[in-house]
Amino acid sequence: MVRGGVRIIYSRLGERADDVIKRIISQERREWIVVSSDREIMHHAWSVGAVPVPSPVFYGIVERQVKRRGVPADSPEEEGGADGSLFRAADDSEDEEGPGARKGNPHQLSKKEKAVRKVLGKL
Repeated sequence: MVRGGVRIIYSRLGERADDVIKRIISQERREWIVVSSDREIMHHAWSVGAVPVPSPVFYGIVERQVKRRGVPADSPEEEGGADGSLFRAADDSEDEEGPGARKGNPHQLSKKEKAVRKVLGKL
């Protein structure tokens, strides 16, 4: 089914929507933009070359577009964290010190964040 230029796909009875998403992005090799905050879906998307966009970030983009067109939106939400990070939920569990500490320039975006910003520019 297509509505407003968006193809809507339903899962079958007894089939998980997550499995449908994984199957589609794995089989159809394209430049997919996957909107999900589910860590498992995001990890799978990266592994097959798709770019996952966290749901709150996507919502913020849609909200700004709605405001530009003069239609009232629900509530304002920020894009990313206070430090500009798009993946704050996934990075919260990591310690800043110890053997797994991040290295490199803290002011430079990660490869994943650069990829997300690139696809967000297309929306």
